Amino acid sequence: MPALPLDDAGPYVAAAYLVFLALVLIYVSIMATKLARISREIGELSDIVDRRAEAAEQQRDREPV
Repeated sequence: MPALPLDDAGPYVAAAYLVFLALVLIYVSIMATKLARISREIGELSDIVDRRAEAAEQQRDREPV
């Protein structure tokens, strides 16, 4: 015999699914936020590398041979 009759267990099952869905949505939003931050930081690092490469190339062009 089940702990609760099936007709009484329906609201609890629905609530459990809603809690699970809420947790999944929270997890996905946290991961999306982290992905956006990491993507922005990678872009900033790429800009820094490009500027340093340009500065090194200009320095090399200025040096007498």
